[in-house]
Amino acid sequence: MTSPTAPGIAAGRIAAEQIAAGFADLHAPLAPHEVNVAADRCYFCYDAPCVTACPTSIDIPLFIRQIATGTPEAAARTIFESNILGGMCARVCPTEDLCEGACVREAAEGKPVEIGRLQRHATDTLMAQQGHPFTRAPETGKRVAVVGAGPAGLSCAHRLAMLGHAVTMYDAKAKPGGLNEYGIAAYKSTNGFAQREVDWLMGIGGITLETGKALGGDLSLDALAEDFDAVFLGVGLGGVNALGIAGDDREGVANAVDFIGELRQSADLGSLPVGRNVVVIGGGMTAVDAAVQSKLLGAENVTIAYRRGREAMGASRYEQDLAASHGVRLMFNVQPHFVHDGGINLEYTTDDGDGLKGTGETVTLPADQVFRAIGQTLTTDGGLTVEGRKIKVSGAGRTTRDGVWAGGDCALGGDDLTVTAVAQGRDAAMDIHAALTGA
Repeated sequence: MTSPTAPGIAAGRIAAEQIAAGFADLHAPLAPHEVNVAADRCYFCYDAPCVTACPTSIDIPLFIRQIATGTPEAAARTIFESNILGGMCARVCPTEDLCEGACVREAAEGKPVEIGRLQRHATDTLMAQQGHPFTRAPETGKRVAVVGAGPAGLSCAHRLAMLGHAVTMYDAKAKPGGLNEYGIAAYKSTNGFAQREVDWLMGIGGITLETGKALGGDLSLDALAEDFDAVFLGVGLGGVNALGIAGDDREGVANAVDFIGELRQSADLGSLPVGRNVVVIGGGMTAVDAAVQSKLLGAENVTIAYRRGREAMGASRYEQDLAASHGVRLMFNVQPHFVHDGGINLEYTTDDGDGLKGTGETVTLPADQVFRAIGQTLTTDGGLTVEGRKIKVSGAGRTTRDGVWAGGDCALGGDDLTVTAVAQGRDAAMDIHAALTGA
C-alpha cells in the first residue's frame, strides 16, 4: 500500500514508546470503585429510553442493577442474551449517539450514565471465566451455512448453534471477525480482543469455521443452497469507492480501510510507513480512524477533508472531537479536485437546495499520502436482487431467494454499525430457526 521510498512516506517517525502510549486502550476499564459510582447514577427508568436507543434492545437498567448488586456475571448474561458481541460493542459503539445519548441523565445534566464502560465491566468479567455462559439445545439435524464471519455472521451463527442447528461459517479473510478484526482503530480494541471474543463465542459448540473462502470465488450460492437447509450472507462491503478524479491512481493514494487493516495486523507499528502530510477524504468513522492513527504513527500534518458541513458528517461529534484533540485538522465543504505530485487540490462546495455543487474556488494542501474513505461497495451479491447498491431484504433479513437470508453492511437497511449488524444477524437466525422448525 505504502512505500518507504515514496517522497515523505517513511516508517519510524516517532519513538516506539510514543507509539505504544498513543495506541493504548481508548476507554480504559473502570476501577472497582468507579464501577459502583457509575452504576449508582442510573435511575433504573421504567420504559427506559436507553433501551429503545440500543439496536439490540439490551435491558440496560436491569444489567446496571445487577452490577450495582454485585452480580456482574448476571449482568453479562443479560447483555449477551440480546447481544453476543456485547464485549466489542462496549468498546466501539457510538454510545454518545445511542444509549448514552438517550440517557435521562444526559438530558438533565449533560453527563450520561457510563453505559458503555459498565457494559465492558460486566462482559469482561464473565468472559474471563472458564466455559461458555450458554448451552446448546438438542441438535435439530438442520445445517446452515453462514458466509462472512463479521459481526452479523458471528451473531447469526452463535444464535443458530445455540438453538441446536449445525453451522458452517465461511470467511474470505485469514482470520474471522470482519471489521472488528480488520476495520476499526487499534486503540479501540487492544490486546487481540477481537480474536479472543471470536474464540469465546465459538465455545457454544456446533460451529465449524472455514477461512480463505469467498462468495463468488470458492463458494457459489447455488451450491450452498443445495448443500444446506438455509444460507445467511453477512459478506459486508468489500469494495471501496474511487475518488473519480485525476491522480486517484498515483503512488501514495490508498484506501483507508486497507491502511487500517494493515495496521491492525502489524506486529510492529513502528515499522509502518506513514506520510509527513496526510489527507483523508471522507466524513465517517473510517476517515477518523485513519486520520487519528496516522497522527499516532507520527504524521506531522493530518487533514480530514469532507464535502459537506460538520452536521452532515457520518462520524459522531465525539469522534470529530477525538480527531481534533489529536491535532487532526477538519475541513468542511471541500471535495477532491485532483491529486498531483506532493499535494492535493480541493474545491470548495455549496448546496443551494438543488444538490451539492463545486464553487470553482480551490485550495491546495501538501500531501504525501491520501486516503480514500468515501464509502464501501458490495463486491458480490450471489445473483440476488440488489437495491440501493445493497442486497434487498425484507422482514428479518429474507432475500428475494427462498432459503437465503442476509444482514449486516451488505444488506439493505441499517446504519453500518457493529451493533446493528449483530441485531440483524440475531434476528435472521431466529427467522431461520422458525422457517426450519415451524416454531
